[in-house]
Amino acid sequence: MITNPDVIVVGAGPAGTTAACVLAMHGRKVVCLDKAAFPRYHIGESLIPYTYFTLARIGMVDKLRESHFTKKYSICFVSQSGKQSQPFFFDSHFDHPATQTWQVRRSEFDAMLRDNATAKGAEIRHDVAADKLIVENNRVVGVSGKDADGKPFALRASMTIDASGRDALAVNQFGWRMPDKPLDRFAIWTYWKGAVRDPGRAGGATTVAYIPDKGWFWYIPLHDDIMSVGVVAKKEYLFRDQAVQDIAKIYQREIKENVWLTEHLAPATQCDEVRITNEYSYRAKHCAMDGLVLAGDSFNFLDPVFSSGAFFALKSGEMAGDAVHEALKKGDTSGASFTAYGKRYCDGIEAMRKLVYAFYDERVNYGHFIRKYPELKADLTDCIIGAVDKDFGPLFKAFAEFAEIPAELPFGAPLTSAVSTTGKGG
Repeated sequence: MITNPDVIVVGAGPAGTTAACVLAMHGRKVVCLDKAAFPRYHIGESLIPYTYFTLARIGMVDKLRESHFTKKYSICFVSQSGKQSQPFFFDSHFDHPATQTWQVRRSEFDAMLRDNATAKGAEIRHDVAADKLIVENNRVVGVSGKDADGKPFALRASMTIDASGRDALAVNQFGWRMPDKPLDRFAIWTYWKGAVRDPGRAGGATTVAYIPDKGWFWYIPLHDDIMSVGVVAKKEYLFRDQAVQDIAKIYQREIKENVWLTEHLAPATQCDEVRITNEYSYRAKHCAMDGLVLAGDSFNFLDPVFSSGAFFALKSGEMAGDAVHEALKKGDTSGASFTAYGKRYCDGIEAMRKLVYAFYDERVNYGHFIRKYPELKADLTDCIIGAVDKDFGPLFKAFAEFAEIPAELPFGAPLTSAVSTTGKGG
C-alpha cells in the first residue's frame, strides 16, 4: 500500500483511472480512491472515434478489440416521422483504425480501465469515500473522508486530481458550479432485449431519433442482444401532462412519438428498471487551484447528444495526468501552472458545446448546411467525432447564419490568486 503518494485521484471512472494510469506510466506514485465497489452501474455507453487515441496511449485498444463489446462504425439519424438517414460511416471521412469504436457496458468498461491502471502501477482503493479536500493556506494538500471500514481517514499528496464525476467534490465544496441553463434537460431510459438492429456494420450504430420540441432518443446496441434506449428533453416537455408524472409512463408515451422507434422496439422486452437523471449542463468556475486539478464530469458536464461524455473524461484524464507530472517535475504545482491545461480543455468543450446548441436550434438542418458550405463538411465531422484540437472558427461563423451560436463561457481557467475557496472569489 502506498502511504506517501505523489498524487491522489478522487474517482475511479474513466477520467480518474486514465489520469492514474498516465501518472503511473510516468513513474509517479498514485493512489486512486473511489466510494463504490466495482462493478457499478453508469450511463454513457457510446465511444466516439477520437477516444481511440487516449485508449491507445494507455494500452487499452487491444483489450477492447478482444472484448465482446459491440463494434461501432457509424451514426444515424431518424426524423420524427420515422424516416431513417443513411448511416454515416466514420471511415468515409478518414482512413484510420479509430473509425471503428465501441458501444460499451460501463460496469465492464470502467472495470477494464481500473485493471489497466492497476497493471501500470496505480493503486486503486474501493469503498473509500473522499468527501472533503484538505485546504491549508489556500492550497489543496490532500483529502479526507471515510475508509472501507467506515473509519475517518486523511491522505496527503503534493497534487490531487478531482475526477469525482457529477459528485463534483471541488465544485460543491468551493461553490464553483456555473450552470449552462439553456442546455438543461432530463433523460429517462431503460434497456431492452431483442430490439431490431440494422444489418451488417450499421448494426452497431448509435441512432438519434427525434421527437417533438427538439427532444430525441438514443438507441445504442450493446452486446448480449441488449439495447440502451433513452429520451432526452426539456423538463417542461416531459412532464407537461399533470395527469402523467410516472417516469415509466412518460417513457412509454414518448416512444410512440417516433414511428421508427415504435417499430424497432415492437419485438423487444424491457429488461431493466426505468431510470431518470437531470442532465444539467455546467462548468466549474475553475479547472485548478494550488495543489488541485479537475478532470471529467467534475469539471464539466455537457448535453449527451454527441456522446462526448466518455470522450472528454478519457481525454481530460490523459491531459491532467501529463500536466500534473510536468508540474511535479518542475516543482510548480500552483494553479497557474495548469493554465495551458485549462485552455486546451475549455477550447475542446466549447467546440462541442456550440455544436450542441446548433443541434437544438429549430432552424438548423445539417443537410442544408452542408449543401451551402460543402467545404465545411470535414470540420463538422471532425467536431462530431472528437477531433476538437483545431480551429473551428469558420465552421461556427457559417453556422451563425442558421442558429444562435453561444458566446464562449467566461470561466474554467485556474484559480491563480489566493482568493477564497468559499466560492466568493477568483
